Amino acid sequence: MENSFQKAAHIILKARYLSAFTGSGISFESGIPTFRGKNGLWTKYDPELFDISYFTANPAESWKLLKKLFFESFAESKPNDAHFVLSRLEQKGFLKIIITQNIDNLHFEAGSKNVVEYHGNSQNLICIACRKLYMASPELIENLPPVCECGGILKPDMVFFGEEIPGSAVVNAQRALKKTDAMLVVGTTGEVYPASMIPIEAKRRGAEIIEVNIKPSSYTNEITDIFFQGKATVMLNELEREIDRYNP
Repeated sequence: MENSFQKAAHIILKARYLSAFTGSGISFESGIPTFRGKNGLWTKYDPELFDISYFTANPAESWKLLKKLFFESFAESKPNDAHFVLSRLEQKGFLKIIITQNIDNLHFEAGSKNVVEYHGNSQNLICIACRKLYMASPELIENLPPVCECGGILKPDMVFFGEEIPGSAVVNAQRALKKTDAMLVVGTTGEVYPASMIPIEAKRRGAEIIEVNIKPSSYTNEITDIFFQGKATVMLNELEREIDRYNP
């Protein structure tokens, strides 16, 4: 009788278009805190501090917190084994795309190429006046708030509360969903709308869902076909070993 890892490996090996949907849980082992749950950022900071209206009204104060959370802390974070497994699955031709809610850039740092950053990337800055993009650097954010050459204020190019999902991210995610027949869901509670609808839409279209989470999520008993409960690094390493057994 097949165990769950064998079943999941067979799903991945037979899939024509395998997608991955990742959340903050995949980066937790890289030292980046999750937003929800025990010790999550929302237990320490008021989410309203990350609303676009607060940012535009109080850019200097907002930037002090943003710099601390998303630049000073992220600078020390490196991809972990879970990120590297997904990168290798892409290199081997199994994984076609990653749709991530994360803004930490770690999928790219691990070597993944086809990544849809649904909520943007905190390591890029965008002018709220002229929309010019900048690469974040210590020099650029030394004086707060940082400003564009046009005089406009720069903000991290990530989705704040009150902002819409970038149109290109929505289009690219929907294109992938039309082809997805299997999906890895890793490190997400499924509570952030509208991103949370992506695995649900994949399931509605007939995809098989393989979930990896430290504890059951809103997906587990609703759409998940195979659930691996544990650390993303441990579960994905074991899954990769099983895949390699059948596809050396």
